[in-house]
Amino acid sequence: MTRLADPIEIGGVRIPNRLYRAPLLECAGNGEGAVDALIADLEPAAAAGAGLVCQGATIVRGEGGCAAPNMTRVHDPDFVARLSRLTDRIHEHGSTIAVQLEHGGLRSMETWHAGYRAAHPALEQLAVSRPPAFLRLLDRAGFLSYRPRVLSTEEVYGLAADFGRAAARAVDAGYDVVHLAGANMGVVQQFLSPFYNRRTDEFADGVRFLEVVRDEVHDRAGDAPLTTKVPAETEAPPFVRRRLSAADAVRICRRLDEIGYDALVPVRTSVFWDMSVVRGAYPARAWRDEGFRAGYAEAFGSRWRARLVAFGNWIESFRYGFEPAWNADLCRAVRRAVDVPVLAEGGIRTRRRIDRLLGAGGEADAACDMVGMARPFYAEPRLPARLLAASSAGASAVCESCNNCTVPQVTGAPGVCRTPSVLRRAGELRKRGAYDRD
Repeated sequence: MTRLADPIEIGGVRIPNRLYRAPLLECAGNGEGAVDALIADLEPAAAAGAGLVCQGATIVRGEGGCAAPNMTRVHDPDFVARLSRLTDRIHEHGSTIAVQLEHGGLRSMETWHAGYRAAHPALEQLAVSRPPAFLRLLDRAGFLSYRPRVLSTEEVYGLAADFGRAAARAVDAGYDVVHLAGANMGVVQQFLSPFYNRRTDEFADGVRFLEVVRDEVHDRAGDAPLTTKVPAETEAPPFVRRRLSAADAVRICRRLDEIGYDALVPVRTSVFWDMSVVRGAYPARAWRDEGFRAGYAEAFGSRWRARLVAFGNWIESFRYGFEPAWNADLCRAVRRAVDVPVLAEGGIRTRRRIDRLLGAGGEADAACDMVGMARPFYAEPRLPARLLAASSAGASAVCESCNNCTVPQVTGAPGVCRTPSVLRRAGELRKRGAYDRD
């Protein structure tokens, strides 16, 4: 039986336990206070005992590619070098840190954010192939705006090299693990997905892109452990016929294991940016908040369009309601097929669930080798202290999966819990010393 407190190795890096803070949007940007903002967001998890802390999606190029406002970029060597202050702070607590590298491709802000498009009229989206017909229809209707530049074979190699250069800078700054944002409709998923990828060159096989990225990281960052999310597009609407099945995801994971990836994070997702990523309740409080109305209008083009997006969000909440550990079955299937650690995240909220995922009934029952949480950290930055405590058998995150933390991020607002009932429970726990380390 594997225990949460047991150490694990990923690519030769020893991680002190099996609990990790999964990637979140920190919205720290690259400004004067960016490093301090990242320290404030990430250090509490390390101080509370998380074995691994993942910095959320960071963009490998200096222009374009951001999927949300105020995402941090790691193209500038001088800025990345300053991030050593962050990695030093994480290491002081005996924890390890990963950086998640991303480029949004067709999901970048230059596609969906009206205000950003107006301020950057010359920006094109990097496209794996011509946008699918359904997305072109949304373009004609005015909800998206496509000026795609389909990457040539040479440009794909150049993009992979940017991932490698970003990884090298991060490792030099003290990051222990390099993690690719391989899902959530970013450019890596677009290469893997038959919905997006209709190429005829060597990159028609999307795994080939991940293979070239692996080579670039190895050549530029040495033996730094490399992990990636791997999507199964099982949550796509029924009219989407070209998609990645669960069996496809297992096959991709097996190939990535052979290529040399050091850990894998299988996730069920869609081909669209929808609530399959953040299953839970409709965030009514966030949509009604007057403080964000102007930001929503800027992002979506007008107040009435923002209301239309909110209505679509409400409809999706019925299809993508909260489901505990929604990636568990996929993770279990992948774990049986590969020899590297499998990491599980998505809807994990209780210590009992964690123990079951790690194989409380024996190795044959295990779905994963590490367990991650994301949104619960917005309400409880020091959550690991509760989950790792000797008396934690009945512990549960206070997060209600209400998503009031996520919607305001389209305006550039930081990811924080905004639900009073959740904040009250976290405050009560704090007063009782629940976040103090044993």
